[in-house]
Amino acid sequence: MARSASVFPPGDAQPMSTLATADAFRTIAELGGDLVFIIDCASGLPVYMSPHVNDMLGYGVHDVHEYLSTNGKGPLAPLLAGLQERLRRFAAGDGSRLRVVREFDLRTPGGREVPVEVISTLLLDEAGRAQALAGIVRDLSARREQEKQQKRFASMLNHEFRTPLSTIDGAIQRLEATAGVNADEPTRQRYRKIANAADRLIAMLDDYLSPERMAELGRQRQPNMAAPRLLLEELVAQARVAGRPVSLQADELPGQLRGDPAGLRLALKILLENAVRYTPEGSALVVLGRRKGKGVELALRDSGAGVPQADLPRIFDRGYRGSNAEGLPGSGIGLYMARSVVEVHGGTLEHAAAPEGGAEFRLWLPEKDVAGKGLASGETSSDNRGGLPG
Repeated sequence: MARSASVFPPGDAQPMSTLATADAFRTIAELGGDLVFIIDCASGLPVYMSPHVNDMLGYGVHDVHEYLSTNGKGPLAPLLAGLQERLRRFAAGDGSRLRVVREFDLRTPGGREVPVEVISTLLLDEAGRAQALAGIVRDLSARREQEKQQKRFASMLNHEFRTPLSTIDGAIQRLEATAGVNADEPTRQRYRKIANAADRLIAMLDDYLSPERMAELGRQRQPNMAAPRLLLEELVAQARVAGRPVSLQADELPGQLRGDPAGLRLALKILLENAVRYTPEGSALVVLGRRKGKGVELALRDSGAGVPQADLPRIFDRGYRGSNAEGLPGSGIGLYMARSVVEVHGGTLEHAAAPEGGAEFRLWLPEKDVAGKGLASGETSSDNRGGLPG
Protein backbone atom coordinates (compact mmCIF):
# COMPACT_ATOMS: atom_id res chain seq x y z
CA MET A 1 0.00 0.00 0.00
CA ALA A 2 1.40 3.41 -0.87
CA ARG A 3 2.51 5.37 2.20
CA SER A 4 0.93 8.80 2.71
CA ALA A 5 0.28 11.16 5.57
CA SER A 6 -2.90 9.28 6.30
CA VAL A 7 -1.36 5.79 6.59
CA PHE A 8 -0.32 5.03 10.17
CA PRO A 9 3.24 3.91 10.92
CA PRO A 10 4.07 0.17 10.98
CA GLY A 11 4.67 0.37 14.73
CA ASP A 12 1.01 1.19 15.28
CA ALA A 13 -0.61 -1.38 13.00
CA GLN A 14 0.85 -3.51 10.23
CA PRO A 15 -0.78 -3.25 6.80
CA MET A 16 -1.98 -6.68 5.66
CA SER A 17 -2.01 -8.34 2.23
CA THR A 18 -5.78 -8.24 2.13
CA LEU A 19 -5.68 -4.48 2.31
CA ALA A 20 -3.93 -4.19 -1.05
CA THR A 21 -7.31 -4.76 -2.68
CA ALA A 22 -8.72 -1.71 -0.87
CA ASP A 23 -6.75 0.86 -2.90
CA ALA A 24 -9.35 1.13 -5.67
CA PHE A 25 -12.12 1.26 -3.07
CA ARG A 26 -10.38 4.14 -1.29
CA THR A 27 -9.85 6.11 -4.49
CA ILE A 28 -13.44 5.76 -5.72
CA ALA A 29 -15.04 6.49 -2.34
CA GLU A 30 -12.87 9.53 -1.67
CA LEU A 31 -13.61 10.95 -5.11
CA GLY A 32 -17.26 10.88 -4.03
CA GLY A 33 -16.44 12.92 -0.93
CA ASP A 34 -16.83 10.09 1.57
CA LEU A 35 -14.44 9.51 4.45
CA VAL A 36 -12.62 6.17 4.16
CA PHE A 37 -11.18 4.11 7.01
CA ILE A 38 -9.52 0.70 7.39
CA ILE A 39 -9.13 -0.76 10.88
CA ASP A 40 -7.02 -3.74 11.95
CA CYS A 41 -9.39 -6.17 13.70
CA ALA A 42 -6.63 -7.60 15.91
CA SER A 43 -5.52 -4.28 17.44
CA GLY A 44 -8.63 -2.18 16.87
CA LEU A 45 -6.38 0.57 15.48
CA PRO A 46 -6.68 2.37 12.15
CA VAL A 47 -4.43 1.29 9.31
CA TYR A 48 -5.77 4.01 7.04
CA MET A 49 -7.90 7.14 7.45
CA SER A 50 -8.74 9.65 4.72
CA PRO A 51 -6.65 12.82 4.96
CA HIS A 52 -9.80 14.98 4.73
CA VAL A 53 -11.13 13.66 8.06
CA ASN A 54 -10.31 17.14 9.35
CA ASP A 55 -12.67 18.73 6.80
CA MET A 56 -15.62 16.58 7.85
CA LEU A 57 -15.07 16.05 11.58
CA GLY A 58 -12.43 18.58 12.59
CA TYR A 59 -9.83 15.99 13.69
CA GLY A 60 -6.41 15.31 12.24
CA VAL A 61 -5.44 11.79 11.17
CA HIS A 62 -3.23 11.24 14.21
CA ASP A 63 -5.91 12.68 16.51
CA VAL A 64 -8.18 9.88 15.29
CA HIS A 65 -5.52 7.29 16.02
CA GLU A 66 -4.98 8.70 19.52
CA TYR A 67 -8.70 8.74 20.35
CA LEU A 68 -9.20 5.18 19.08
CA SER A 69 -6.37 4.02 21.34
CA THR A 70 -8.21 5.08 24.51
CA ASN A 71 -10.30 1.92 25.01
CA GLY A 72 -13.65 3.30 23.91
CA LYS A 73 -13.37 6.75 25.48
CA GLY A 74 -13.52 10.19 23.91
CA PRO A 75 -15.66 11.83 21.21
CA LEU A 76 -14.80 9.27 18.52
CA ALA A 77 -15.62 6.23 20.67
CA PRO A 78 -18.81 5.44 18.67
CA LEU A 79 -16.62 4.54 15.68
CA LEU A 80 -15.40 1.36 17.39
CA ALA A 81 -18.24 0.63 19.80
CA GLY A 82 -19.27 -3.00 19.45
CA LEU A 83 -16.36 -4.17 17.29
CA GLN A 84 -15.44 -7.14 19.47
CA GLU A 85 -19.08 -8.28 19.73
CA ARG A 86 -19.44 -7.97 15.96
CA LEU A 87 -16.34 -10.11 15.41
CA ARG A 88 -17.59 -12.68 17.92
CA ARG A 89 -20.98 -12.95 16.25
CA PHE A 90 -19.45 -13.18 12.77
CA ALA A 91 -17.06 -15.95 13.89
CA ALA A 92 -20.10 -17.79 15.33
CA GLY A 93 -21.75 -17.78 11.90
CA ASP A 94 -23.84 -14.58 11.92
CA GLY A 95 -23.48 -13.51 8.27
CA SER A 96 -25.45 -10.29 8.86
CA ARG A 97 -22.36 -8.89 10.60
CA LEU A 98 -20.31 -8.99 7.38
CA ARG A 99 -21.75 -5.68 6.14
CA VAL A 100 -23.42 -3.19 8.46
CA VAL A 101 -25.02 0.22 7.94
CA ARG A 102 -25.43 2.61 10.88
CA GLU A 103 -26.38 6.21 11.61
CA PHE A 104 -25.27 8.17 14.66
CA ASP A 105 -23.80 11.55 15.66
CA LEU A 106 -20.12 12.38 16.18
CA ARG A 107 -18.96 15.39 18.18
CA THR A 108 -16.39 17.74 16.62
CA PRO A 109 -13.68 19.48 18.71
CA GLY A 110 -15.87 22.59 18.65
CA GLY A 111 -18.78 20.68 20.21
CA ARG A 112 -20.91 20.47 17.06
CA GLU A 113 -22.81 17.20 16.46
CA VAL A 114 -22.30 15.81 12.94
CA PRO A 115 -24.89 13.22 11.85
CA VAL A 116 -23.11 10.47 9.91
CA GLU A 117 -23.92 7.28 8.06
CA VAL A 118 -21.27 4.59 8.31
CA ILE A 119 -21.18 1.62 5.92
CA SER A 120 -18.57 -0.96 6.87
CA THR A 121 -17.60 -4.45 5.75
CA LEU A 122 -15.24 -7.06 7.14
CA LEU A 123 -12.26 -7.99 4.97
CA LEU A 124 -11.52 -11.72 5.26
CA ASP A 125 -8.37 -13.77 4.89
CA GLU A 126 -8.20 -16.98 2.84
CA ALA A 127 -9.58 -18.97 5.78
CA GLY A 128 -12.63 -16.71 6.02
CA ARG A 129 -11.49 -14.99 9.24
CA ALA A 130 -12.11 -11.28 9.73
CA GLN A 131 -8.81 -9.49 9.21
CA ALA A 132 -9.76 -5.84 8.82
CA LEU A 133 -12.75 -3.55 8.84
CA ALA A 134 -13.12 -1.23 5.84
CA GLY A 135 -15.78 1.40 5.47
CA ILE A 136 -16.93 4.86 4.54
CA VAL A 137 -18.36 7.72 6.60
CA ARG A 138 -20.91 10.04 5.01
CA ASP A 139 -21.98 13.38 6.41
CA LEU A 140 -25.80 13.33 6.66
CA SER A 141 -26.20 17.02 7.48
CA ALA A 142 -27.49 17.90 4.00
CA ARG A 143 -29.85 14.91 3.98
CA ARG A 144 -31.20 15.78 7.43
CA GLU A 145 -31.79 19.37 6.33
CA GLN A 146 -33.63 18.12 3.24
CA GLU A 147 -35.81 15.87 5.40
CA LYS A 148 -36.56 18.84 7.66
CA GLN A 149 -37.58 20.90 4.64
CA GLN A 150 -39.79 18.07 3.37
CA LYS A 151 -41.55 17.85 6.74
CA ARG A 152 -42.02 21.61 6.78
CA PHE A 153 -43.47 21.47 3.25
CA ALA A 154 -45.80 18.60 4.21
CA SER A 155 -46.97 20.57 7.25
CA MET A 156 -47.67 23.59 5.05
CA LEU A 157 -49.63 21.45 2.58
CA ASN A 158 -51.59 19.92 5.44
CA HIS A 159 -52.59 23.38 6.66
CA GLU A 160 -53.38 24.77 3.21
CA PHE A 161 -55.63 21.82 2.32
CA ARG A 162 -57.21 21.36 5.73
CA THR A 163 -58.46 24.95 6.02
CA PRO A 164 -60.72 24.93 2.90
CA LEU A 165 -61.78 21.34 3.58
CA SER A 166 -62.87 22.30 7.09
CA THR A 167 -64.84 25.19 5.60
CA ILE A 168 -66.56 22.85 3.12
CA ASP A 169 -67.27 20.33 5.87
CA GLY A 170 -68.82 22.98 8.12
CA ALA A 171 -70.87 24.46 5.28
CA ILE A 172 -72.32 21.11 4.20
CA GLN A 173 -73.24 20.26 7.80
CA ARG A 174 -75.16 23.54 8.03
CA LEU A 175 -76.89 22.84 4.71
CA GLU A 176 -77.93 19.40 5.90
CA ALA A 177 -79.27 20.82 9.15
CA THR A 178 -81.22 23.65 7.50
CA ALA A 179 -82.02 23.38 3.80
CA GLY A 180 -81.62 19.61 3.86
CA VAL A 181 -84.68 19.18 6.06
CA ASN A 182 -86.99 20.21 3.23
CA ALA A 183 -84.83 19.02 0.33
CA ASP A 184 -85.75 16.09 -1.90
CA GLU A 185 -83.86 12.77 -1.67
CA PRO A 186 -81.45 13.36 -4.63
CA THR A 187 -80.39 16.69 -3.09
CA ARG A 188 -79.80 15.11 0.33
CA GLN A 189 -77.70 12.40 -1.34
CA ARG A 190 -75.59 15.06 -3.02
CA TYR A 191 -75.03 16.70 0.38
CA ARG A 192 -73.90 13.34 1.80
CA LYS A 193 -71.49 12.76 -1.13
CA ILE A 194 -69.88 16.15 -0.54
CA ALA A 195 -69.57 15.47 3.20
CA ASN A 196 -68.12 11.97 2.60
CA ALA A 197 -65.60 13.33 0.09
CA ALA A 198 -64.46 15.99 2.57
CA ASP A 199 -64.15 13.34 5.29
CA ARG A 200 -62.02 11.12 3.01
CA LEU A 201 -59.67 13.95 2.11
CA ILE A 202 -59.25 15.02 5.74
CA ALA A 203 -58.51 11.40 6.67
CA MET A 204 -55.86 11.25 3.93
CA LEU A 205 -54.22 14.36 5.38
CA ASP A 206 -54.10 12.66 8.77
CA ASP A 207 -52.65 9.48 7.24
CA TYR A 208 -49.97 10.99 5.02
CA LEU A 209 -49.33 14.68 5.83
CA SER A 210 -49.91 15.14 9.54
CA PRO A 211 -46.98 16.40 11.69
CA GLU A 212 -47.32 13.23 13.79
CA ARG A 213 -46.96 11.06 10.69
CA MET A 214 -43.90 13.00 9.54
CA ALA A 215 -42.31 12.70 12.98
CA GLU A 216 -43.03 8.98 13.07
CA LEU A 217 -41.35 8.44 9.71
CA GLY A 218 -38.31 10.33 10.98
CA ARG A 219 -38.04 8.27 14.18
CA GLN A 220 -38.67 4.76 12.99
CA ARG A 221 -36.66 2.53 10.78
CA GLN A 222 -39.11 1.28 8.18
CA PRO A 223 -39.34 -2.52 7.95
CA ASN A 224 -38.40 -4.12 4.62
CA MET A 225 -39.92 -7.57 5.15
CA ALA A 226 -43.61 -8.44 4.95
CA ALA A 227 -45.45 -11.60 6.02
CA PRO A 228 -47.81 -12.65 3.17
CA ARG A 229 -50.12 -14.69 5.41
CA LEU A 230 -50.54 -11.74 7.76
CA LEU A 231 -51.31 -9.43 4.83
CA LEU A 232 -54.11 -11.78 3.75
CA GLU A 233 -55.54 -12.12 7.25
CA GLU A 234 -55.59 -8.34 7.62
CA LEU A 235 -57.42 -8.06 4.29
CA VAL A 236 -60.02 -10.58 5.48
CA ALA A 237 -60.53 -8.58 8.68
CA GLN A 238 -61.03 -5.37 6.68
CA ALA A 239 -63.60 -7.08 4.43
CA ARG A 240 -65.56 -8.22 7.47
CA VAL A 241 -65.51 -4.68 8.90
CA ALA A 242 -66.97 -3.56 5.56
CA GLY A 243 -69.84 -6.00 6.15
CA ARG A 244 -68.87 -8.53 3.48
CA PRO A 245 -68.91 -12.31 3.82
CA VAL A 246 -65.36 -13.39 3.02
CA SER A 247 -63.37 -16.60 2.93
CA LEU A 248 -59.62 -17.18 2.95
CA GLN A 249 -58.09 -19.83 0.69
CA ALA A 250 -54.35 -19.95 1.17
CA ASP A 251 -51.75 -22.61 0.45
CA GLU A 252 -48.56 -22.82 2.48
CA LEU A 253 -46.83 -19.46 2.07
CA PRO A 254 -43.29 -18.30 2.89
CA GLY A 255 -42.94 -16.62 6.27
CA GLN A 256 -41.48 -13.42 4.82
CA LEU A 257 -41.24 -11.56 1.53
CA ARG A 258 -38.93 -8.66 0.83
CA GLY A 259 -41.05 -5.53 0.69
CA ASP A 260 -42.60 -2.61 2.52
CA PRO A 261 -45.58 -3.86 4.58
CA ALA A 262 -47.34 -0.47 4.57
CA GLY A 263 -47.11 -0.16 0.80
CA LEU A 264 -48.40 -3.68 0.20
CA ARG A 265 -51.26 -3.16 2.66
CA LEU A 266 -52.21 -0.02 0.73
CA ALA A 267 -52.26 -1.92 -2.59
CA LEU A 268 -54.49 -4.66 -1.12
CA LYS A 269 -56.74 -2.09 0.57
CA ILE A 270 -57.32 -0.40 -2.81
CA LEU A 271 -58.35 -3.75 -4.32
CA LEU A 272 -60.79 -4.31 -1.45
CA GLU A 273 -62.29 -0.82 -1.75
CA ASN A 274 -62.84 -1.39 -5.47
CA ALA A 275 -64.49 -4.76 -4.83
CA VAL A 276 -66.84 -3.25 -2.24
CA ARG A 277 -67.64 -0.26 -4.46
CA TYR A 278 -68.46 -2.21 -7.62
CA THR A 279 -70.36 -5.19 -6.20
CA PRO A 280 -73.80 -5.41 -4.54
CA GLU A 281 -74.03 -5.17 -0.77
CA GLY A 282 -73.67 -8.56 0.90
CA SER A 283 -71.99 -10.25 -2.07
CA ALA A 284 -69.18 -12.61 -1.09
CA LEU A 285 -65.44 -12.09 -1.47
CA VAL A 286 -62.64 -14.63 -1.61
CA VAL A 287 -59.07 -13.86 -0.52
CA LEU A 288 -56.46 -16.20 -2.04
CA GLY A 289 -52.78 -16.89 -1.46
CA ARG A 290 -50.61 -19.34 -3.37
CA ARG A 291 -47.10 -19.90 -4.66
CA LYS A 292 -46.65 -19.15 -8.33
CA GLY A 293 -43.39 -19.54 -10.21
CA LYS A 294 -40.56 -17.99 -8.19
CA GLY A 295 -42.91 -15.91 -6.11
CA VAL A 296 -46.20 -15.62 -4.30
CA GLU A 297 -49.59 -14.57 -5.66
CA LEU A 298 -52.08 -12.77 -3.41
CA ALA A 299 -55.52 -12.33 -4.95
CA LEU A 300 -58.96 -10.91 -4.23
CA ARG A 301 -62.00 -12.32 -6.04
CA ASP A 302 -65.47 -10.79 -6.00
CA SER A 303 -68.83 -12.06 -7.23
CA GLY A 304 -70.08 -8.93 -8.95
CA ALA A 305 -70.72 -8.15 -12.59
CA GLY A 306 -67.02 -7.98 -13.42
CA VAL A 307 -65.06 -5.33 -15.30
CA PRO A 308 -66.72 -4.27 -18.59
CA GLN A 309 -64.78 -5.73 -21.52
CA ALA A 310 -64.25 -2.32 -23.13
CA ASP A 311 -62.60 -0.98 -19.96
CA LEU A 312 -60.04 -3.76 -19.48
CA PRO A 313 -57.17 -2.20 -21.53
CA ARG A 314 -57.27 0.98 -19.43
CA ILE A 315 -58.28 0.04 -15.89
CA PHE A 316 -54.73 0.61 -14.58
CA ASP A 317 -54.31 3.96 -16.34
CA ARG A 318 -53.90 7.02 -14.17
CA GLY A 319 -57.17 8.94 -13.83
CA TYR A 320 -59.23 6.43 -15.82
CA ARG A 321 -62.72 5.60 -14.54
CA GLY A 322 -64.68 2.73 -16.01
CA SER A 323 -68.03 2.94 -17.77
CA ASN A 324 -69.69 1.45 -14.67
CA ALA A 325 -68.29 4.16 -12.33
CA GLU A 326 -70.91 6.81 -13.00
CA GLY A 327 -72.39 8.09 -9.75
CA LEU A 328 -69.82 6.27 -7.61
CA PRO A 329 -67.10 7.99 -5.55
CA GLY A 330 -63.51 7.74 -6.73
CA SER A 331 -60.76 9.58 -8.59
CA GLY A 332 -59.47 6.97 -11.03
CA ILE A 333 -56.02 6.69 -9.42
CA GLY A 334 -56.57 3.71 -7.09
CA LEU A 335 -55.58 0.86 -9.39
CA TYR A 336 -52.84 2.99 -10.93
CA MET A 337 -51.39 3.58 -7.44
CA ALA A 338 -51.72 -0.07 -6.44
CA ARG A 339 -49.91 -1.29 -9.56
CA SER A 340 -47.17 1.33 -9.05
CA VAL A 341 -46.57 0.09 -5.48
CA VAL A 342 -46.39 -3.53 -6.62
CA GLU A 343 -44.04 -2.78 -9.53
CA VAL A 344 -41.62 -1.00 -7.19
CA HIS A 345 -41.40 -4.34 -5.36
CA GLY A 346 -40.49 -6.12 -8.61
CA GLY A 347 -43.97 -7.65 -8.84
CA THR A 348 -47.05 -7.44 -11.05
CA LEU A 349 -50.73 -6.60 -10.57
CA GLU A 350 -53.15 -8.04 -13.11
CA HIS A 351 -56.88 -8.57 -13.64
CA ALA A 352 -58.48 -11.87 -14.52
CA ALA A 353 -62.13 -12.81 -14.96
CA ALA A 354 -63.27 -14.86 -11.97
CA PRO A 355 -64.23 -18.46 -12.87
CA GLU A 356 -67.83 -18.05 -11.70
CA GLY A 357 -68.29 -14.44 -12.74
CA GLY A 358 -66.97 -11.29 -11.13
CA ALA A 359 -63.43 -9.93 -11.11
CA GLU A 360 -60.20 -11.25 -9.67
CA PHE A 361 -57.14 -9.05 -9.13
CA ARG A 362 -53.86 -10.92 -8.72
CA LEU A 363 -50.85 -9.38 -7.00
CA TRP A 364 -47.65 -11.32 -7.65
CA LEU A 365 -44.44 -10.73 -5.67
CA PRO A 366 -41.02 -12.39 -6.04
CA GLU A 367 -39.71 -14.39 -3.11
CA LYS A 368 -36.87 -12.82 -1.13
CA ASP A 369 -34.08 -14.46 -3.12
CA VAL A 370 -35.35 -12.73 -6.29
CA ALA A 371 -34.18 -9.11 -6.58
CA GLY A 372 -36.85 -6.44 -6.67
CA LYS A 373 -36.48 -2.80 -7.69
CA GLY A 374 -35.37 -0.33 -5.07
CA LEU A 375 -35.43 -2.73 -2.11
CA ALA A 376 -32.79 -3.05 0.56
CA SER A 377 -30.58 -6.12 0.50
CA GLY A 378 -31.34 -8.74 3.08
CA GLU A 379 -27.60 -9.05 3.71
CA THR A 380 -27.37 -5.55 5.16
CA SER A 381 -28.10 -4.91 8.80
CA SER A 382 -29.41 -1.40 9.30
CA ASP A 383 -30.28 -1.45 12.99
CA ASN A 384 -28.97 1.63 14.72
CA ARG A 385 -28.08 0.30 18.12
CA GLY A 386 -24.57 1.02 19.37
CA GLY A 387 -21.74 2.32 17.24
CA LEU A 388 -20.19 1.54 13.89
CA PRO A 389 -19.03 -2.06 13.85
CA GLY A 390 -21.51 -3.94 16.11
